[in-house]
Amino acid sequence: MSASTTAPVSFGTVTDRPLDLAAHEAAVADRRAGAVVSFQGVVRDHDHGRSVTTLEYEGHPSAEAVLKEVAAEVAADPDVYAVAVSHRIGPLEIGDAALVAAVSTAHRAAAFAACARLVDEVKARLPIWKRQVFADGTEEWVNCP
Repeated sequence: MSASTTAPVSFGTVTDRPLDLAAHEAAVADRRAGAVVSFQGVVRDHDHGRSVTTLEYEGHPSAEAVLKEVAAEVAADPDVYAVAVSHRIGPLEIGDAALVAAVSTAHRAAAFAACARLVDEVKARLPIWKRQVFADGTEEWVNCP
């Protein structure tokens, strides 16, 4: 692949269906790749010392377009062979994957850097808001303007 070619974005979806890490890793598989780095953001049972009982993600209608834009920016890196990323919306259970990302490159350092950039940019720019309900009955919205 030449430096002027943009890597494919294999996935770039916002969905209410469970996310499959293995499918994302398979989507970025490339015979030239010496490294596939993946990330799975998982719903945990606590936040800042408070017990979380329920969690729900709500997305703006533009969320998938923004996700694809971020993925395309990461895929434009000449070291990147392929990118796959998805974010889940709707009600999630403790242990469910909320964000899944995978990147392939020739070498591990580039793969780790690209995957970290992908996740950081998604978290910073994606118009998706998280509603957490705590064990004491209180709730909060996170990333909500």
